Amino acid sequence: MAGRPFRGPLGSLHEQVLDGAVRVVRTPTERHAAHVVHAAAPSAARSPARPRPITPAREAHWTGPLIRPRRLPSRRVPLDAPPHRPAETLFPPGELEVIVTTWTDRADDRVGGRPLSLAAAGGIDRAAHHRLDEAWLAAAWSHPTTRVFVVSGGQVLIDETEDGATELVMTPSFEAPPTEAHRYFLGIDAGGVRYFALQKDSLPGRMDQSARPAGLREAGLLLSSRDAALMAHAVALENWQRLHRFCSRCGERTVIAAAGHIRRCPACGAEHYPRTDPAVIMLVRDDKDRALLGRQVHWPEGRFSTLAGFVEPGESIEQSVRREVFEEVGVEVGEVDYVASQPWPFPSSLMLGFMAQADSSDITVDGEEISEARWFSRDELRAAFETGEVLPPSGISIAARLIELWYGEPVPRPRNTPA
Repeated sequence: MAGRPFRGPLGSLHEQVLDGAVRVVRTPTERHAAHVVHAAAPSAARSPARPRPITPAREAHWTGPLIRPRRLPSRRVPLDAPPHRPAETLFPPGELEVIVTTWTDRADDRVGGRPLSLAAAGGIDRAAHHRLDEAWLAAAWSHPTTRVFVVSGGQVLIDETEDGATELVMTPSFEAPPTEAHRYFLGIDAGGVRYFALQKDSLPGRMDQSARPAGLREAGLLLSSRDAALMAHAVALENWQRLHRFCSRCGERTVIAAAGHIRRCPACGAEHYPRTDPAVIMLVRDDKDRALLGRQVHWPEGRFSTLAGFVEPGESIEQSVRREVFEEVGVEVGEVDYVASQPWPFPSSLMLGFMAQADSSDITVDGEEISEARWFSRDELRAAFETGEVLPPSGISIAARLIELWYGEPVPRPRNTPA
């Protein structure tokens, strides 16, 4: 989404505070809080930093240094706020300085409007304040509109609707399979419907035999954003519950609390919360605007993707990006731009996506994690896709979206992947 000159009632901000050229990037979704302002600093205070080239992937960014925002008070923005609601109506006068955007604010326009899989809330309010209210949970469970689905081994039942869409197989709570403790409260939708997941040793059957089991890698591409969000939440909780049954402090078996979101130790009183492991995933570009893609040692020939790795203790995510790239392929990275995040419950990762600018181009693979790495121009990657030399990335992963943001269009889908 290209920037446009800023006009309107905040003109005084332009003249008195920024004193320079201003561009506003409007977010394409209704859930973003405000417009985003990028500006060149006043000439007298302009940094001597190296200019940043305007490439197709940076067309909405100003070439000068960005003015950093001060911390703004936290405010909730109504979910039904219009997509182009003026920024000045969201923050009182004097509080709006400069608000920073990310690459994903323009991602939908850039790659055909496909949202990032698993990353949307899907209209579900998790209503965490109800998790310790046993009376409320009991009433919610018994409500006739409440819907329940079963999760087992990372799989759920999915089914096709009459119009060809795919949905989670959910039932009213009074029809749900009996269970004792493995009941997870997932949230409430805008219509007031409560959602629960039941963790069972196996998935239930269906009288019509039309439903089938599916894991998140498949179902995440088929389901609506609401159902995908519910499934991702349930699978993440199931993975954590399965792997963290004992107290890390005293070794006693723990019990489930807070509607599946806490495991409590009856012996020492310790409370354990769901684990999330941050991992960085990055598309590295060089000064020729080529993309660096690598192949892991256990991947088949031709499968290339972005580089990735876990954040280490005491390390910032920017440091992690630079360290991982250098360790895996020997390329030094300078500038790092955040793009978006994606829950990845396999079993408990949170993928933090970045665009990174290489300061060197010589590749030396480590041979332990990465067996091959190459620089690709857009034309080279397009030709490699067409000949089959490079296999398309999985559509559900944020890796595919990072590549598409640079590539400028959707990449081919792997065979047998839903469109």
